[in-house]
Amino acid sequence: MQKLGLNQSLQQKLSPQQIQFIKLLQVPTAELESRIEEELEVNPALEEGQDEPQQDEIQPEEDYQETSGGEDEIDIKDYLRDDDYSSYKTQSDGGGDDDDDREMPIPMGTSLHEQLMTQLGYLGLNDHQESIGKQLVGSIEADGYIRRDLEAIVNDLAFSQGIETSLEEVESILKKIQSFDPPGIAARNLQECLLLQLERMDNGHDIDVAVAKKIISECFDEFTKKHYQKIQKKLGTEDEEFVRDAVELIVRLNPKPGSGSSSGLLKNQVIIPDYILTNNNGKLELALNSRNAPELRISRSYTDIFKAYDKGDKKDKKLKEAVTFVKQKLDAAKWFIDAIKQRQQTLLRTMKAIVDFQYEFFQEGDETKLRPMILKDIAQMINMDISTVSRVASSKSVQTDFGIYPLKYFFSEGISTDSGEEVSSREVKQIIKDIIDSEDKSKPYSDDKLETILNEKGYNIARRTVAKYREQLNIPVARLRKEL
Repeated sequence: MQKLGLNQSLQQKLSPQQIQFIKLLQVPTAELESRIEEELEVNPALEEGQDEPQQDEIQPEEDYQETSGGEDEIDIKDYLRDDDYSSYKTQSDGGGDDDDDREMPIPMGTSLHEQLMTQLGYLGLNDHQESIGKQLVGSIEADGYIRRDLEAIVNDLAFSQGIETSLEEVESILKKIQSFDPPGIAARNLQECLLLQLERMDNGHDIDVAVAKKIISECFDEFTKKHYQKIQKKLGTEDEEFVRDAVELIVRLNPKPGSGSSSGLLKNQVIIPDYILTNNNGKLELALNSRNAPELRISRSYTDIFKAYDKGDKKDKKLKEAVTFVKQKLDAAKWFIDAIKQRQQTLLRTMKAIVDFQYEFFQEGDETKLRPMILKDIAQMINMDISTVSRVASSKSVQTDFGIYPLKYFFSEGISTDSGEEVSSREVKQIIKDIIDSEDKSKPYSDDKLETILNEKGYNIARRTVAKYREQLNIPVARLRKEL
């Protein structure tokens, strides 16, 4: 039996303009120029440059709302009041011409995926083999490993791309990819990663490399547990130095070839900090870097079309169609200029709140002065949604007197002390690092011991939290820090 009923629900949907603004907010300054160029290409009503004010122009209105509808709803006057949009330079809040002098671009490499795809093109593969190679490269994770089973990759190729291949063919192309830079790339496990690097170093004459290869291939389990005497026994030698030199060679290898810039193939790009913060005799001055945001204006030729329509025959059908098209472009151009302006204001409000919250750090650059700070703290200060703060923080950076920092650097959880004070987890991580740096490497501290030391220093922290912070610092467990 079917029943007919009414359900009432409340849904909130983002408009296309809101979605575009969200995307625009996420764009860092270094990419803003290309985003503006894209808009200039698709919208002829938008131009670069500063417009000269004219006497016959009508004064601007403060607010602008996008209009839509049929031909009869076109209001010419709305599009003649464009002084406030006709010339707009993205605001720098005091940056001025000093931006050129104070800006300190830093190099950044192309992505690992781009490097590998470039090298794949050098192999001279046919289309079938290249498709397999692209699938393998796409399966490489951020740390440089392929953890997906090769049989699963064979199935992926068959079902998603209709490419029939065999496990043997995939393995043969994987071997070619494993010859790429950085050394050790596309390994399926740590043992294979280290062997790939050692094979790249092997010239047939270096005894340390030969012994290191033997240790990794035949004594890997003993090596990971640092059972060096068992390694000596397995290799049939009593010479401790013989093993030590090979082990020292192994520990200098890169266990995560996808991380960092070890390949030497990095193409220099420029990262332009989104903010510039200077300390002027104790007074912090924040400027928004606007170098990549050119002056934007509404095309005068488009407003002239409206003037002609206003004075001409309103019954001309072709002219009405042209005016409707122009109206759409003017809507988009005015919205884009307004969105750029809103973007700059949002960025400034967010960064000002971060500076206020972490004022002591920005005065001295001392990491221990960082206060525990989460996205919600800043969102409440600027009366914005947490997602907005997250989008600003995820891809922006600030240039300070102490260096360039990503905004994410200033966000951290808090740890309570015996005195009831909350300190930043970053401060605790620094203390953990200092303790481990000064430990006796023949008897490194366990996580339990680190917990005890921190508790004695007044930090209420659990062993599992110590382990988490240690892993985030890329510091191995105690038995792997042990040295002969």
